[in-house]
Formats: sequence, C-alpha cells, structure tokens
Amino acid sequence: LRRVAIDPVSRVEGHGKVTILLDDANRVQQVRLHIVEFRGFEKFIEGRPYWEVPVMVQRLCGICPVSHHLAASKALDHVVGADPVTPSATKIRRLMHYGQVMQSHALHFFHLASPDLLFGFDADPARRNIVAVAEAHPDIAKKGIALRKYGQEVIRATAGKRIHGTGSIPGGMNRHLSDVDHALLSADAARLVEWAEDAVALVKRLHAADPQRHAHFADVPAHMLSLVRPGDGALELYDGVIRVRDAAGTILLDGQDPTAYLDLIEEEVKPWSYMKFPYLRSLGAADGWYRVGPLARVQNCDLIDTPRAERERREFADQGRGRPIHAALATHWARMIEMLHAMEVIAGLLHDPDLRS
Repeated sequence: LRRVAIDPVSRVEGHGKVTILLDDANRVQQVRLHIVEFRGFEKFIEGRPYWEVPVMVQRLCGICPVSHHLAASKALDHVVGADPVTPSATKIRRLMHYGQVMQSHALHFFHLASPDLLFGFDADPARRNIVAVAEAHPDIAKKGIALRKYGQEVIRATAGKRIHGTGSIPGGMNRHLSDVDHALLSADAARLVEWAEDAVALVKRLHAADPQRHAHFADVPAHMLSLVRPGDGALELYDGVIRVRDAAGTILLDGQDPTAYLDLIEEEVKPWSYMKFPYLRSLGAADGWYRVGPLARVQNCDLIDTPRAERERREFADQGRGRPIHAALATHWARMIEMLHAMEVIAGLLHDPDLRS
C-alpha cells in the first residue's frame, strides 16, 4: 500500500495529521486522523488544590479556555457545596460562556473556513487565507473580525483576561462586571446582533451557490448528542440535560443528568492517536459513536429561545425535509445560527438586573 500523509493539517484548532493508504489502483483502503498532542490533564491535576483546577485546565486549549474554565468551576461547585451558585454569578458565567461561543465560532468560520468557501476549493492554496479575504471581501472580513473581537471583550470583562482568565472559581465568581465594561459591551450589542444575522445570511448564500456540494459532501449519518434545556428541549450551551437522537432523528435518550455522564458514555483508545474515541455504552464501540457540535445541537433541540436564531433554525431544518442533515458543510450554517443565538443572549443578559446585583 502507498501512504499519503497530510502533515500538519492546517487551519484547525490544534495539531494533527491525516494518513491515507492507497492500493495499486489508487483505491483508498484506510484513512486516519491522528491527534499528535499528548495532554494528560486528567492525571496531572490529581493531588492539586481544588481551587487551582479551573485555571490549570484552561491550558488544554488557547481557543476555548473559557469552556474548560467553566466546566471545572461547575464541577467543583458541587464539591464545595455551592450548587446552585447565586443568580448574579450564574449570569456572569453565562455571559462569559456565550462570549466564548461568539469568538470561537467567528474564528472558526471567518478565519479558518471562509477562505475555502469564498474562493472555492480549487483556488490557489496561497490565496485561501484571512488576509486574502480582507482584500477581496473587506466587508465580510471586517464583520468577522469585529464579531470575534466582541466575544473576546466579553471574556476579558468577565474572566479578567481574554485568554486564561481567573474570574470563575468553585462556588461562583471572584469579579463583577464593571460599569465601564457594561457600558462598552452595551454600546455595541445591537450592531453585533445585526452582523451575526448577516453571517447566517452569508452562509445561506454560499449554500445556494453550490447546493450539491453543501448537501452531499461528507454526508455521514450519525447519532447526535447535546445538552438541551429541561422541560422544553431548547438549545442550551451552558447547562441542561443530555439528549441523544439517532441518525433518523428519533430520540433515544432524554433528560440524562450530565453529572452521570460516565453511566452513558465510555471512551476507547487507539494506538495511533492521542484522541479519545467516546461511544454510547448501550450501543457499544462499533455502533455507539455520535456527533457533537453545532450540527448536532441545532438539530437535537426543539427550539432556540431567541427569536432571530429560532427563525433561522426553522429555515435550516426545512432543508432536511423532515430528516436530520448530516452533510459536513452544513455545520457552518448551524455554527452561524449558534453565533447569532449567543449574541442575542449576550444582548439580553446586559439588560438583566441580576447580572449587576
């Protein structure tokens, strides 16, 4: 077999490589994605003082440190007997997390994906970057950079720093949203909601321009796992219960307590990657793998509780004609719907009296 290696894989949030094995007729016999970074955080935080953990685990990632910061804080709320934390602390944390969703989604789409989508997959690779996007599509680049910058400002105002902040602690928050930062974020919120809606419109135009590619490229049916809000099944990014659907859209499990996730999920390891391979225990390693992320979340929920994002979710769902959408490029559409939702939530939280109490 002939081996082809793509090393490194560029424009991803981390480090990895792809290896492909071809036979004499150039038929693909095997493809593997190798994650080449060893992390080990689960082991080296053992024995550390518990209050260090929300700061330590952020070093898992320079793109999504807030997610790890809050996950550790929320886990340790139970340890210190402070669950639930105060409404004020909950809403500052939620503001921080939705700022994280904003900046990460904007980075992924505008900086990493839009060069391929705007210039085409056959364009010169040297041109497929954010600098060329800024030259050819300055309005798109301006809005994309501004959306990410706003998310980073939300993180700075709530966590203390844009990267690896210290605002969330076991039991609550150690800082408040200052008057200056509240005024700064409030001044731009309405405009950024409009720009987030423009981003959804851009993705829809890209889909309409090449419907076959967007509908069929990497169309891989999969189970879908995400959090939803208890009671009404709304999209939930910060808290909630676990729901699982099968590839046809039938709910297999709902209302699962997320603190009992190890009763639901098991991890498999492979000798050729440091990446874990989680699967649903009830279905086994061969059949129990599942999709997470925007494409799963937007289709696993019953509604989105912000009006603009809900309108876009309904239009997105209509594309599936009653069945879930599994094509990989549809993830960008779902991601921009989530970004719009995050911006709507941020705008609403800034007017919530609990946020400043």
